[in-house]
This record gives sequence, C-alpha cells and structure tokens, in this order.
Amino acid sequence: MSLDTALARIASLQTMLQPQPVQQASPQLATQFTSALQGANATWGSTTVPGAAPVAGATSAPGTPAGQAILNAIRPEVGVAEQPPGSNDSPRIAQYRQATAGSGVGPWCAYFVSWAARQAGVPIGDSGQGFGRVDDVYAWAQKTGKALPAGSTPAPGDLIVWDEHIGVVESVLPDGRIQTIEGNSSDRVSRRVHAKGDALGYVRMS
Repeated sequence: MSLDTALARIASLQTMLQPQPVQQASPQLATQFTSALQGANATWGSTTVPGAAPVAGATSAPGTPAGQAILNAIRPEVGVAEQPPGSNDSPRIAQYRQATAGSGVGPWCAYFVSWAARQAGVPIGDSGQGFGRVDDVYAWAQKTGKALPAGSTPAPGDLIVWDEHIGVVESVLPDGRIQTIEGNSSDRVSRRVHAKGDALGYVRMS
C-alpha cells in the first residue's frame, strides 16, 4: 500500500469518528408540540372524561349486585354514537330501544338505562317493560321504594336522575364528585363527572 493511500484512509477514518452535530428541532415542530401540550392542559378539569378510561382514584362504597351487573353491561358501550350525529339513532341504539315497550326514535337516555337494567336481570317497570321518559323511571322508583332523594350518597350502579336526563353512577371521586356513564350525552354513550348536588335523586336497583 502506498503512503498516499494509507494517509487517505486515515483521513477518511478520522472524518467518520468525529461527532456529528446535533440537529435542532425545527421551529414548526416545536410549535406543534407546544400547541399539543397546551391543548392537553386545557382539557384538565373538564366535566367530560376524555377517552373511555374512568378517572383514577375513584372511591365508592360497594354497590348492590344488581348495580354491579348494570355497570358490567354498560362499560363496554362507552363510545357508542348516533349515526348520523343528532339522529337519536344507530343500529346499537335501536337495540337499546327494544328494552322499552312501544318506544320510537327519540331521546334515548331512559332507553339506555332500561336496556342496561334488563341486561342485568333487574328490568325497570312493574312488568319489566322499561320506560322511555325519565319522569316515568323516577315515579316508578318512588312508588316501589327504590328512589333515593337528592343529597344521598350514591353507590356504583345506582341510576342518577336529573331534569329530563338519566345515567348510571360509576363511582364517587375523592372530592365527592360523581362519575357517570350516560346514554344520549353528546350524541353518544359518554363518561361524565358531575358535582354531587346536581342530581335530583337516585334509583337503587336490587
């Protein structure tokens, strides 16, 4: 090997062994990351639980076996949505309606809890017929001794009643707020978090 060839190889090896400069992130990439971080922070504390995961740290007294069976039925339903949005309908929502005698396409939160109760083996109504109106669900609960008044501490699986809306208590958070699963909430089955004092009452299925 000639001296010139040897020197050329040494120079090539030295170039390869020199540390390469670290490339800086482009300003556009940095801006995208900052925007994403700000967006994530903006959702903290929202009353809508992002995604399908429950809030960590929830604590609740154990519910009834029927309440647990209701939760087992509805947890896989989180995310079921109207098709198209705003239609009060979809193939799956049509199945919820079948748990309510004489039901038609319309607001479906009561259909959803009627379906859940039937799936759990504790159908709503004197004949297990379910109800399409929230008022009818709560009136039946009051008549049968299943209603709990506003201010009560709910248990997992209890139905939670508001003015013209109904859902299911999933858990009570350490600060007293109530995490729920609700049908017909933002056109879908959604997890939500509410202040304890928001409810008109509860229904304990057993």
